[in-house]
Parts: sequence; structure tokens; C-alpha cells
Amino acid sequence: MTRLQEVRREVRGAPRTWLVTGAAGFIGSALVEELLSLGQRVVGLDNFSTGSRGNLLEAAAAASGSGSGSFHFVEGDLCRAADLDEACRGVDVVLHQAALGSVPRSIDDPEATHRNNVDGFVNLLQALRRHGVRRLVYASSSSVYGDHPALPKVEEVTGAPLSPYAASKVAGELYAGVFARVYGIEAVGLRYFNVFGRRQSPEGPYAAVIPRWVRALLKGEPCVVYGDGETSRDFCYVDNVVQANLLAAAAPAEAVTRQVFNVAGGECTTLAALFAALRDGLAPRSPAAAAARLQHADFRPGDVRHSLASIDKARRVLGYAPTHTVAEGLRAALDWYVADLSAPRDGAPPPVAAHAPRAVETHG
Repeated sequence: MTRLQEVRREVRGAPRTWLVTGAAGFIGSALVEELLSLGQRVVGLDNFSTGSRGNLLEAAAAASGSGSGSFHFVEGDLCRAADLDEACRGVDVVLHQAALGSVPRSIDDPEATHRNNVDGFVNLLQALRRHGVRRLVYASSSSVYGDHPALPKVEEVTGAPLSPYAASKVAGELYAGVFARVYGIEAVGLRYFNVFGRRQSPEGPYAAVIPRWVRALLKGEPCVVYGDGETSRDFCYVDNVVQANLLAAAAPAEAVTRQVFNVAGGECTTLAALFAALRDGLAPRSPAAAAARLQHADFRPGDVRHSLASIDKARRVLGYAPTHTVAEGLRAALDWYVADLSAPRDGAPPPVAAHAPRAVETHG
């Protein structure tokens, strides 16, 4: 039996109350789906700034046949103490996914990135103190490795951050460590590497590369790559991230408090190779995709040239074992994207029971 199977059995046997911040984003909604399928009591917090009500409905529907969990949604803001008090009341574990993501967005608006990612995170930490919540698993980012050239990236060695987004994630790790030392919060950081998968939005100027290119390929639009196409990333399917969150939430405090772990697939993929894989995967479904070619644009400021994670620490301490390679994740994601992009759009978001004002949403 794998460690993930053990944890799922333990969690199902002893239901708890979990808060997922950024619950309407693609990572947050995947966590909601998993927890509901395990029969947990789940509280979601979001403001729909980049996530959607549809993600929550889809997550609940996907879990409906496998678990008896309950879901309570708070539409609220990490920068409002009253909203956090409502969301944190009675919670045992927090899975913090809420952030304003995207390196380019942070360069365009560094103040908003700081307010949501740093001020909002400190406000959450304060709320955990007020409500006696011990275990916090929070999303950090591979961007904290900055300009350090060594590959693969190991948790103990980082460089100078290259963007306001990266700086906000470094600050988050520092604050999590301080609150663990001073106030006893069992804070565990997960450094995500280029997560992709179902319910990741292809829309907007800051959309991640995989959903953006899938949409373009299916619609016969240009696929733009910044640079020469040899920039590389460690792409990680969302189910691997869900696994890491569960494992970190269930690990003994003495093994994980104040620790950070890389969460990735451990594979290096150039953007040119990624484009070829997406084009080949979509070609049988779209003649436009089969004939597509990359269009090159200038490198963007703040972008890291190469990224590849060592996942040895997560394997050793958490029992992390990725269930999806990049190829396997792409096959699963493409099925979802094709279905989603071909679905009718009536312009009206589905309703979700919500109360309180607005929230900060999830990154990808």
C-alpha cells in the first residue's frame, strides 16, 4: 500500500473540517473534489477573481458518487478579518491556495500582488492564531529559486527572486516560518512547479501556457512562445499536487513543520517539446492543430530560463510519488479541455450558495 492510500484511508476513517482558500480555482477545486470524495467537511473561501462558480459545481458533482462530505462556501477576502473568522471557525486543517498568480501580472501590478499574496497570507496566519488552527499547508512556488542556475532545484538552495510574484512567495515562506516558531502553527510549504490540469482557465492575458495553447490550437489561432522555445519547465499534473497536500496535512508535525517541499513531476520539458506534444495530441480532433506552428516573441522580464525540481525530499519525508507523468497528465487534461471548450456558453455563471463579501483566489 502506498503512503497516499494509507493517508486516504486514515482521512476517511477520521473526518475533519478543512478550509481550502482559493477553492474556486483549478487547484483549489481539485482539493475540494478530493476531500469531498473522502467524506470530509470542507469550507471553501474565494472571491472569483480568477476562479469560477462552475469549478465548484463541477468539483462537487465529480465527488458526489464517492463520498458523503459536506461543503460550505464563504465568498470573502483574505484582507478582511471578519471573512477569515467566518471561514476559520471550527477548522482543523487549512490548505492555502489563494494568491494572485502570474509573473507577468505581478510585473504589471506589483502592489496588487503584494496585497493579496503577502498581506492576505499574514491575515490568514493571524486568523489561524485566533481560532487555534494548528496545521497549515500553503502553496509556495518554484519562482523562489530565482536566478540560481543549478539544476535540479533543491529546497535548501535558492537565488534572488526575479519578479514581484517570486518576492511575494519568498515573503510567504518567511512569515510561515516565523509563525511556526513564535505561535506554534504547524506550517508546511509546497513549492509548486508549473501545475496544469482540468479546470485551469485558458482565458485572459495571464493564462498559463498549456490551457492558452490548447485553446489556440483548437481555434486555429497563433501559439506564441516567448524566446527560442528552448526554455524548459517541470510541468506537474494537478492530481500530483492534490496528493502532496494530503500527505503534508497528514504528516507528523515534527517531520514537516517549517519545512518546504518541491511538488513536481521531476521531468524537464522544453516549451518547443510541449507545443509538439499538444499539437500531436489535438491533431486527431482538429485539422487546424495539425498544421500549427509556433510564433516567436521576445523573452519576457522575470521569466526563469530553466526549471527542474528534485523531488527526493518529498519522496523521503512525505512519501510523495507522482501518479502522472507529463504525458499522462496531458492526455487527461486534453480530454477535459476539448470537452470544456466545445461546451455551449450561455453567459450566465451557475449559482453557488455564498455569503459575505469578496475573496482572493487561487493561482495556477
